[in-house]
Amino acid sequence: MERLYQFPLKQHAGAPSLPVVAPGQRVLRGQRIADKPENALGANLFTSVTGTVQEVGERSISILADEKQSPDFVKLSATEPLALIEEAGIVGLGGAGFPTYAKLNRPFTEGGTVIVNAAECEPILDHNIRAIEKDPEKLIRGMKIVMEITNAQRGMIAIKGKHTGAVEKLKAALEAEQISPEKAGISLLPDMYPMGEKRAVVRETLGRLLPMESSAREADVVLINSETVCRVWEAVALKKPMIDKDMTVAGKLKGNGNLIQVFFDVPLGSSVQQVFDRAGGLAEGYGELIMGGPFTGKRTSPEAPVVKTTGGLIAAECFMKGPEKIGLLVCACGAGRERLQQLAESMGSEVVDVQYCKQAHEIKGSLRCENPGRCPGQVQKVLALKKAGAQAVLISNCTDCSNTVMSCAPKLGLPVYHCTDGALRAVNQRLVRKIR
Repeated sequence: MERLYQFPLKQHAGAPSLPVVAPGQRVLRGQRIADKPENALGANLFTSVTGTVQEVGERSISILADEKQSPDFVKLSATEPLALIEEAGIVGLGGAGFPTYAKLNRPFTEGGTVIVNAAECEPILDHNIRAIEKDPEKLIRGMKIVMEITNAQRGMIAIKGKHTGAVEKLKAALEAEQISPEKAGISLLPDMYPMGEKRAVVRETLGRLLPMESSAREADVVLINSETVCRVWEAVALKKPMIDKDMTVAGKLKGNGNLIQVFFDVPLGSSVQQVFDRAGGLAEGYGELIMGGPFTGKRTSPEAPVVKTTGGLIAAECFMKGPEKIGLLVCACGAGRERLQQLAESMGSEVVDVQYCKQAHEIKGSLRCENPGRCPGQVQKVLALKKAGAQAVLISNCTDCSNTVMSCAPKLGLPVYHCTDGALRAVNQRLVRKIR
């Protein structure tokens, strides 16, 4: 096993964690190594390995792991469910990283719905569905804990209807746990991106479109990722801290031709290279390494550590040579401007203009979509890029927006590239273009 593990102090929304260990100190798997700041939003941090602290820096803690590791861990000390969740350092594992205790600490006075987000929104990523197929009872029991903490009257599991095996497993688990249809159910989502976006989930599950600036709570909803719910169960039932992560590893891999693999309970702090090695190793000639999904993931390096919000690692295909001049069309649901500029540079193209999806609006420093996954058309934006001298367009649009771009860009003589192309090509999946 690789022996050096890195633990960034900022793996969540809020303030960085505060180290409570020193260089040379021996630590055990599951031991707390950094505290949530007092009276501030944040999360505790635990070591996923037994070993010796090598360095405590301003941004991370490094630990040299013992060659032999035990699956045992230091158990949490709290007794009440919400206190255990806070102590465990659990955060939103769908990518946002919002501390879970802060999401659950305001119980409903009446009504209220817990929606478990099992959409597995991004293409390629498969670990949430595989986890449900493997152990659906864990998700159901975790949802019951969240419902009890928040005093919610109903629980719903939002999952794409195409995952028939997982859906049947969930139905059987609900029956086995003796949960009535009035108390909990399953909401089947369409197979489109971004069906896992919070307002899209609420819209599809409850039939209500929230305003762009609203949180799910304004619909009397607690929306929580499926893996987060499972980690909640572990914290409450097993007193296990947040030290492991499920993830999908995919792309240009050596070995048996299995281009998409799922690993459960990968120790936090593992290097990207270590995880790819576990999947058979990186093949030669990849274009970039992506941490996250094809739409919203970020470029990473072999030395980077796995953190609490890491859902996927993808070795993308080599970059295609782009045109001399390219225009960018930025979507609120996909890669942002900086990411598209990075991709254009890797394609060898000069960016001549940047346009934003007509439904994208800046809310509190980030882009939000008026109605995620439902697009009224992008002709004006594509025309603007054409007039600016673009010879092609690079887009980050959702499934429906990409469809509308494809209805006009080729007619204007503009080839279309998508931010997901390199990742999807690497696993031989259909590119995001026109859908029928």
